[in-house]
Amino acid sequence: QVQLVESGGGLVQTGGSLRLSCAASGRSFGIYTMGWFRQVPGKEREFVSGIRWSGGSIDYADSVKGRFTISRDNAKNTVYLQMDSLTPEDTALYYCAAGWMTTILASSAHYTYWGQGTQVTVSS
Repeated sequence: QVQLVESGGGLVQTGGSLRLSCAASGRSFGIYTMGWFRQVPGKEREFVSGIRWSGGSIDYADSVKGRFTISRDNAKNTVYLQMDSLTPEDTALYYCAAGWMTTILASSAHYTYWGQGTQVTVSS
C-alpha cells in the first residue's frame, strides 16, 4: 500500500500563490508517476500536472502551463505543486495521485493511489 498525504491548500486572492505538497509513504518503491488532479462539484476530476520519479519527465494541462510548477524531492518522497497567478477558475479540491505507469497519463483511471485532497479557494 502507498499512502499519500496532501497539504498546503487554503484561501488566496486572485493573483496569489500557493504551494501544495504530497508526501508518499508505505510501499512506494516502484511507483513511477505522480500526478496532481483537481475536481469541482459536478465535474469530472481534471488532470493538472504529472511528474515521473526518475528521469524528470513533466507534463501540464494547458490551463495551468506557465503558472504552475511541479517538482519532486526524492529524498523526502514528496512532490510539490507551486501554483502562481491563481484565478477563481483554479478553485477546486486538489488531489495527489500515484501510479505504476512509465509515462505520464492524464486519465485518472491509470492512477492507483490517491490522497484525501486539499481545498484550494481563490477569491476574486
